[in-house]
Formats: sequence, C-alpha cells, structure tokens
Amino acid sequence: MENPQQPKAFPVSWDQFHRDSRALAWRLSGQGTWEAIVCITRGGLVPAAIVARELGIRMIETVCIASYHDYEEQGDLQIIKTVGESVVNLNGGQGASVLVIDDLVDTGKTARVVRDMLPDAHFATVYAKPMGRPLVDTFVTEVSQDTWIYFPWDMGWQFQPPIAKSTQS
Repeated sequence: MENPQQPKAFPVSWDQFHRDSRALAWRLSGQGTWEAIVCITRGGLVPAAIVARELGIRMIETVCIASYHDYEEQGDLQIIKTVGESVVNLNGGQGASVLVIDDLVDTGKTARVVRDMLPDAHFATVYAKPMGRPLVDTFVTEVSQDTWIYFPWDMGWQFQPPIAKSTQS
C-alpha cells in the first residue's frame, strides 16, 4: 500500500535500518558527552537502542508523540508522555547533555515540540526530509519531501497493518 500523497517509495529492510542507525552513532561519536538519550516513540525506539549501545549510554527516556495516523498521513500532534523531570534537569536543565533520537524528521512538527521541551539537546535522526532538516543537528540520509519511507516494522512481503487494526471491527 503506497501513500497516494507520497508518490516515491523508499523501503528500508531491518539490515539497512541497523546499518543506518550504526552510521548515525558513528557520526555522533565524539560530537558530545551525553548523559541520556530521549527517543521519540515509536519510531525512535530502535535507533535509540542501537545508538545507546554504540555510544555506551545507559539512561534512555522516551517522549511519546503521535503524529502519523493510520500509517498514511501526518495529522495533529498528540503528546502522550513528556520527558521525565530527572532527564530534563540533567546538567542544569534545557537538555544540554541530552541526545534526542528519532527515525525520521519529516515536516519538523514533532521536532519543534521536542525542541521546546529540550531546547539545548542534540537532535539526531536516521532519515531527514527537507522541511524538517533544519531542526536536526545530525542525520544519515536525506530523502525528498515526496518520498514515503517504508520502515521494516511496516513491511512483510507486502504492507501489513498493525495487529490492533485487524482485530477492530
């Protein structure tokens, strides 16, 4: 199932996503000393785990923001869970010693919300689109704005809806 508003498809396998997440860690290596990672869920969970392993970061926090609905279009943002105070207050607050990880920056809406929470954090994504690119400090691959990225958790032999969607009637 291709998103009709995004005519270009960019399928990413688990192997490729792992390599790209390690490449992100490589780019981040030596850029700073971070006390914690804040991953943006759900897309940031996998790359955050890989980056945390590669950089030896043990404290991982989540910020839970829903922006894509029905896996097709970006809708209104819903902040489900904010960053815990213990992480926000590290190193005097403002996120100076925090690394924020996400899978993708698209329009930048989610990134802006997280930047407001942690204005001094280093924001890193595996993939970036032009509209959101100015909001990230480090990324691995840029794709055009009209490209729909099919992440490995969205694919089998063909697009598979989440189990919760198939059980709702």
